[in-house]
Amino acid sequence: MADPIKPDQILDLKGLLCPMPVVKLSMAVKKLQAGQTIEGIATDPGVMADIPAWARTSGNELLSIEQQGKEYHFIVKKTA
Repeated sequence: MADPIKPDQILDLKGLLCPMPVVKLSMAVKKLQAGQTIEGIATDPGVMADIPAWARTSGNELLSIEQQGKEYHFIVKKTA
């Protein structure tokens, strides 16, 4: 079994509605070094579609995304 990913940064996006989780994630990823990871925790179910779409268009790698109760957790790796 793989070890859980330890993100370099955690981003609290709870209470924010579309498009703010993506906007905040995009700004935070710009501050990371290539290869670093960030975990986002949101309450807007829209992130389940928005974050994978953002990762594809931004060129960053979505490592995981899942619902945990009423929260949505995702981990993104900065690729460049």
